[in-house]
Amino acid sequence: MKDIPLALTYSDVLLVPKRTPLNSRSEANVKTKFTKNISLNIPLVSANMATVTEHKMAIALAREGGLGVIHQFSSIEEQAEEVKKVKRSTSYIIEHPVAVSPAVTIGEAVKVMEKENVTSLLVSIGEELVGIFTAKDYLFETDLTKSIASVMTPKGQLIIASSGIQLEEAKKILQEHKIEKLPLVENGRIRGLITTKDIKKLEYWPQSCRDAKGRLKVGAAIGVKDTLERAAALAEAGVDVLVLDTAHAHSDLVIQRLKELKQKFPFLEVMVGNIATGEAARDLIEAGADGLKVGIGPSPVCTTRIISGSGVPQFTAVLNVSEVAKKYNIPVCADGGIKYPGDVTKALAAGASSIFSGNLFAGTDESPGMILMKDGRRYKKYMGSASYDSSHERKEHQFHRKVKEKIDVFVEGVSILVDYKGSVEEVAKSLIKGLKSGLSYGGARDIRELQEKAEFVRITNAGWQESLSRGEKLSE
Repeated sequence: MKDIPLALTYSDVLLVPKRTPLNSRSEANVKTKFTKNISLNIPLVSANMATVTEHKMAIALAREGGLGVIHQFSSIEEQAEEVKKVKRSTSYIIEHPVAVSPAVTIGEAVKVMEKENVTSLLVSIGEELVGIFTAKDYLFETDLTKSIASVMTPKGQLIIASSGIQLEEAKKILQEHKIEKLPLVENGRIRGLITTKDIKKLEYWPQSCRDAKGRLKVGAAIGVKDTLERAAALAEAGVDVLVLDTAHAHSDLVIQRLKELKQKFPFLEVMVGNIATGEAARDLIEAGADGLKVGIGPSPVCTTRIISGSGVPQFTAVLNVSEVAKKYNIPVCADGGIKYPGDVTKALAAGASSIFSGNLFAGTDESPGMILMKDGRRYKKYMGSASYDSSHERKEHQFHRKVKEKIDVFVEGVSILVDYKGSVEEVAKSLIKGLKSGLSYGGARDIRELQEKAEFVRITNAGWQESLSRGEKLSE
């Protein structure tokens, strides 16, 4: 038998402190890449898990500079709608503003506004702008059967602009005329809408992760079953990056699906995972991967290593994959195994460009699900994607009825309760503070320099215990 190599996880190592060039930790630059052409302002990505990432999580994390990956455990239409909600949440210009006919009633228009989560509607005949209908127009109206044509602001009274207007010029017009909506037209036809609400969002979240049109970036996961059909719908919805996500991505089927994706959607970036070896990295990169996701069994809700006896402890897995990916200039994302803020720094120093987590973001205000009370403490449910509970709920959703019988699914995950954490904003800020501190201790100005200078030492269990605070030691 060959010598069996030693494999380590984050708690087995520490970074050796280096002389720092930073005068303040706030000077540290944490910008990075998720895939070859998808940049992030912070290296935090929320996992595509049913109890972690839907549109609220993706919006909140993108506003902080990271990225949310919408889970695939829903119908194609539902997942595409989640992506659309993120893309519609804020932008420089709303390219396809919601419009209705002047013949619809006030009641009907209000329902449209509630459904689309907007406060105004453009009124049009075909593509021709004829007016605008806002909440102020029906504020004290009692007869909701009236047509909106009778209460809307007609085109003749509107301030409008051409579709090619620059943002700064639009801001001047909005300020000068004390208005909140600026329709954009070309030859009388609607070509967009600029609102003061969206401009405020741009200024309130200056570090947010945006595309070229000012919309928040968002990712979405796909599997190997309905790959091309789901990818087509997500592309149409405006997704920025696809995550081809399977438990064991080093497979002939995943490589085949990856090649099909890159052939049919060459304009879309594709992250592929999960893997744990350099050989897997090489095969997937040569098949067209724009990014690699690393992690076989490190999550607290994943039992793959226990059930299958397979996996590689996460620190070593990141080292193995990054060593190969670096030769191709392909970013690596470390998925799972992060329990402490310092683990983020260790993962990046080991070669990852970003970290992908469900555990860090589960239990926040923006994660799906209700807050549960137990023994006086607040929790949220956190389900592994391959857990029995997750599969059971998906089956019930699919058939629209309660399923009492056992489900034919091989379980490689569990369902747990995690502490309620508050807002994603606070969680992300706390993690980034820890990372900037780690960059300072690592003698680095940015993530790339951290990787170049990183020197690790192995520690014993006694060394790890020494690292923990007294409160953490008592809870162990």
